[in-house]
Amino acid sequence: CVQTWCSGPRLKSCMLSCVPVLSWLPRYSFRENTMGDLISGISVGIMHLPQGMAYALLAGVPPVFGLFSSFYPILIYFIFGTSKHISVGTYAVMSVMIGGVTERLAPNLNFMIWDNATNQTVLDIVNRDAERVKVAAAVTFLSGLFQVLLGLVQFGFVVTYLSEPLVRGYTTGAAIHVIVSQLKYTFGISPDRHSGPFSLIFTVIEVCNLLPKTNVGTLVVSLVTIVSLIVVKELNTYLGKKLPVPIPVELLGIIIATVISWQVNLHGKYGVEVVGEIPSGLQPPVLPEASIFGQVIGDAFALSVVGYGIAISLGRIFALKYGYKVDSNQELIALGLSNSIGGIFQCFAISCSMSRSMVQESTGGKTQVAGALSAMVILIITMWIGSLFEELPKAVLAAIIYVNLHGMMKQFMDIPTLWRSNKVDMLVWLATLILTVLFNPDMGLAASIAFSMLTVIFRTHLSILKRGLVQRTLVSQVKEIPGIVIFRSSATLYFANAEMYQDALADKVRSNIHVLSCQEVEPDQLNKDVEKDGAVSTLPHAIILDLSPVNFLDTVGVKTLRGVSRLSILSDPSSSCLNFF
Repeated sequence: CVQTWCSGPRLKSCMLSCVPVLSWLPRYSFRENTMGDLISGISVGIMHLPQGMAYALLAGVPPVFGLFSSFYPILIYFIFGTSKHISVGTYAVMSVMIGGVTERLAPNLNFMIWDNATNQTVLDIVNRDAERVKVAAAVTFLSGLFQVLLGLVQFGFVVTYLSEPLVRGYTTGAAIHVIVSQLKYTFGISPDRHSGPFSLIFTVIEVCNLLPKTNVGTLVVSLVTIVSLIVVKELNTYLGKKLPVPIPVELLGIIIATVISWQVNLHGKYGVEVVGEIPSGLQPPVLPEASIFGQVIGDAFALSVVGYGIAISLGRIFALKYGYKVDSNQELIALGLSNSIGGIFQCFAISCSMSRSMVQESTGGKTQVAGALSAMVILIITMWIGSLFEELPKAVLAAIIYVNLHGMMKQFMDIPTLWRSNKVDMLVWLATLILTVLFNPDMGLAASIAFSMLTVIFRTHLSILKRGLVQRTLVSQVKEIPGIVIFRSSATLYFANAEMYQDALADKVRSNIHVLSCQEVEPDQLNKDVEKDGAVSTLPHAIILDLSPVNFLDTVGVKTLRGVSRLSILSDPSSSCLNFF
């Protein structure tokens, strides 16, 4: 029968797809999921505290706004997101991009005032921070609007043009920017801010010139914290299988550092810079200042693409591992609402964190409920506990950032791996790293995407020249054999169409099942028969992948072929005898 667009079933389906929590929460299994989600939520919530405060420094705003950014967006994603395992919230790369905007539009120079008591100019920190919060909220709100609009026009496929080598090279380059931005807190110095191309190089040169003015107390705090965090994290890794939950090393670090700073008076005696006032409670909603939008529109678009690319890449990894599908367009809308609504509550742009996501998975988290519980932990801290960390040295937060970036620094090992597997992908990785380091994360991303697309055009053109003119023949009669699926792609297989290849293969298998269920098939002729609603359905016992049109394979294409057997429609344990050719 023909249904109108506004029919009941169509409207219900639309509602469930737009608000996924309405679909999965009523079917939530308390017996199977509650304990794992509870432990996972508490563990990740504990991680949000130090990371939120540390990444707020990267964004150039007071630490308490990092806690806000670890609360509101998580609740929004819980309602609209489709990934069960990623931990959204503050992220180093996004924070350093926000920091570049806040320091550009609200530099220290604009807030120097005359102090009659000392007869010299001093920095008006209160007004500077207030202005930077406005800037961060405005660019976050605008980036969220971009993501929502792109999701509504079904533009989620754009992430396919961010290949894995590009994403990993980009995050490595951004991590270098993060490290350089925190050197001032490690050495207790105050370098001038540089912007534009090559600003990172200018900053490093100035930091080297200021090293003789290093605050020894700040440096000692930094080194002790870094060594302690590394030792305990290695202990976590060594005892990983014996411990029910990882040791909350970062939480213990900020507690111990705060107590020592308070008892010894590190700020008063040794000039160690501390976090300062942390107000209790939540901030009322405030609409961002529209006058700022014109100055940050480019930055907002870059944030929307980077944040979505990182989140969907990690979300797909977990989806492939656990056999469910992440809706790329719905993820755009979920992240967009998280950022736009978060911007109204003075949050800065969020994405997902690899370290928190791994903890959320390893501690038993199975649904988005774990994320919502982690937000409740942050709410408790924000309402009643946050003010206890006012004496925390900023050098400790910088140390936490350094140690959390070790995973990104390990991505340098991609270079020898790519050299052995695909030299063009290695070239994309290196070019992305260099462009990001030299031209900053926003301009570097655009240049990297352009370079990646040029490599695709070059490889496609080169393969056509090598193939020459191929004689084409027509097959007049094709007879389908029950239980055997022959799948032929009409294009080469690489990062831009890898997901579409998997989806098309799954659709082909589904259509094969439907055809066989409508035919009279003898049970002994099939590899697997399943009685369902009076019809016989079957999974094929062999799938032949015709790769004759494939001119070249990149690393993503290779991983796609390796992951074909893990497609959700083929991952049933009873299909273990399925063969691929």
